Amino acid sequence: MEVAARLLLHAGDLSSIDFLRPAGEAALVPADSVSWRVFKNPLSLFVGGVAAVIMELAEPRVRAGVWEHTTFRSDPLRRLRRTGLAAMVTVYGARSLAEPMIARVRRMHDMVAGTTLSGEPYRANEPELLNWVYATAAYSFVQAYHTYVQPLSSLERNSYHAEGVPAAVLYGATSAPRSEADLELLFEGTASRLERSDIVFEFLAIMRSGPILPLFLRPVQDLLVRAAIDLTPRWLRAILALNGHGLHAWEREVVRHIGALADRLVLESNPAVQACRRIGLPSDYLYINKSIVPPQCSSARKLTHAHLD
Repeated sequence: MEVAARLLLHAGDLSSIDFLRPAGEAALVPADSVSWRVFKNPLSLFVGGVAAVIMELAEPRVRAGVWEHTTFRSDPLRRLRRTGLAAMVTVYGARSLAEPMIARVRRMHDMVAGTTLSGEPYRANEPELLNWVYATAAYSFVQAYHTYVQPLSSLERNSYHAEGVPAAVLYGATSAPRSEADLELLFEGTASRLERSDIVFEFLAIMRSGPILPLFLRPVQDLLVRAAIDLTPRWLRAILALNGHGLHAWEREVVRHIGALADRLVLESNPAVQACRRIGLPSDYLYINKSIVPPQCSSARKLTHAHLD
């Protein structure tokens, strides 16, 4: 389990990223947030990340941008890890590290433009497309944690969505969902544009066979990919012809068992653990029972707000 967790948490080249510095500096999201709990878990990161890409690829303009202007097809593992690194920095990185990184991502997206196979023009930094990409990622990560790790209340899920809005605005998402109700409205407004594509199946085949986990853990890798399929909304699975490609009931229990184990694994290499240490919280802060608010909670939020004001 520890080997698999380290591999899933490895998000590209971490040599230039120090989540321990600057000492005392808060992140864009407070340490006592739902987001910090969700993103610490390697299983929900992997499952949620795959589910997010499935949903992104359903939108033809996003699909064209991802498939034609990134390395998903030629080097999917590197691309997945770079995306994971961006998520880790956004949630756990010091603000002085996260804001410049987001600005670089936006500059890179400024150069991504083209035309879909049906002749529709697109630009990666169009707010409409950024709203879809952000919403699908937000949905997938929180649902992966809620479904396969630990159930979250409606209040917690709504808090999670609200917490991410400031970072979403920095990325250019002008209408990021602030609640599950907002998310449903965005899904309803976008559903008519979504369509089946063989690229989705190509992506899933890559994720099943790619060298993400050690060879002896490949069966688990396939299981997690199917868990991601199961995570996508039923109505979208119907559009994408993915019904029947998910998990059996007993397999869901296996994934939940793995997710619960991973949620108790405190790794010093985990950006979540390092970020806690950066702001003076214990390494296991995010792993203790959150139903009882720890005394550090209020001080962590005050520290975060002091840096955001």
